Amino acid sequence: MKTRTLPALAAAVTSIAVLAACSGGTKADSGGGGGSKTLTLASVDQGSVEDVVKAFEKANPGVKVRYTTSGADQYQQQIRTQLSSGTAPDVMSVWPGNGNPGATHVLAEPGYLRDLSDQPWAAKMPDAIKSVAQYEGKTYNAVFGQNGIGAVYNQQAMAKAGLTAPDTWTKLLDFCRAAKAKGTPAFALGNQDNWVTQLVQYALVATTVYGEDRDFDEKMQAGQATFAESPWTTALDKYLTMEKTGCFQKNPLGTNYEASQGLAATGKTLGIVQGNWVIALLKQKNPKGTFTFKALPATDDPSATIVPAAAGAGYGVNAKAKNEDLALKFVNFVMSPEGMNLFVKKQGGLPSLPDTGFAVDPSLAELSTFIRADRTVPFMDQLWPNAKVQQTMLSGLQEIFSDQSTPRKLLDEMDADYTAGS
Repeated sequence: MKTRTLPALAAAVTSIAVLAACSGGTKADSGGGGGSKTLTLASVDQGSVEDVVKAFEKANPGVKVRYTTSGADQYQQQIRTQLSSGTAPDVMSVWPGNGNPGATHVLAEPGYLRDLSDQPWAAKMPDAIKSVAQYEGKTYNAVFGQNGIGAVYNQQAMAKAGLTAPDTWTKLLDFCRAAKAKGTPAFALGNQDNWVTQLVQYALVATTVYGEDRDFDEKMQAGQATFAESPWTTALDKYLTMEKTGCFQKNPLGTNYEASQGLAATGKTLGIVQGNWVIALLKQKNPKGTFTFKALPATDDPSATIVPAAAGAGYGVNAKAKNEDLALKFVNFVMSPEGMNLFVKKQGGLPSLPDTGFAVDPSLAELSTFIRADRTVPFMDQLWPNAKVQQTMLSGLQEIFSDQSTPRKLLDEMDADYTAGS
């Protein structure tokens, strides 16, 4: 899924990026830098990392965390430069897999990340998460949560409109038409931030591509399939059909991620297609609101619907951390039941490790059901051979929305980047 794009995906989060995050900010203690009691941290988890930092400082008297938060696009542009110049923080957000400039493979391959395989939680990660948290069999990413991409509905706005969440493609388009007729578009879409562009696409690809062929990624890797000659074309066509049907507010390219949150939170749209992490951000903007995650249908068979759901962004330790001991202490706190549950509760997500005692929020009941039923696929970009494929997709989707490109051109370009390998 945004990136996860999402697609991260994705996503994500978000990146989003996966792809996933919101507009930037900076927090710092006033006690100066350096020293064994000060940890530096760069994060895309704005709105949730703050509480984790407070809990970590409380559990470690005398320790101060100097941290910055920023959006996924800005962060991914900066972190590689900081690492190569020796100015990166001790701990940093790292995406799973290989799909964006801040992903595990991309940062571990040149030696920027410390091997975390010796940490107590590393062996406990489920195989599906471990596979995208590792590079060449070693763990570099403390992935604390699982995320999904789908439609997040504002329940108060839905009740006011007298509409219910659709579970088929035909009902989805009817839902969009009915919402538009009532003067409240169905979904907010913040395509000004390019990572957001992937999330609707990932949500549709999950069903149109993987519903028929769970081995699609293996076929891509073996050169037996392509984006352009696969149901990726169907998903992209459905994405554009949603736009033409009026599923989104006017001018998605002129709307950024934060503004799209405002539309969904205040009921100016009935919802938003995003990662489940957006729920916490919507609640910040509307504490009295109720928001519910639902799968985004892509066919007229509800039993065939699949949700993109995978490891979310975690934390890596700088291989040249100025305070390695404190950095390891922080990532181990993040991976502890206390830290993990605090994070995922604040984000509206699900923990990556079993037996944390986490009570699933009702807003995520459907996502939890899909995960338990094995009706999920990883964010698509996590299994791509390089970060260029996702970047081409994100910029290409913006160009399609501005009538500067075509679906065929975009998918051909993605195929060329994929074929180029790592």
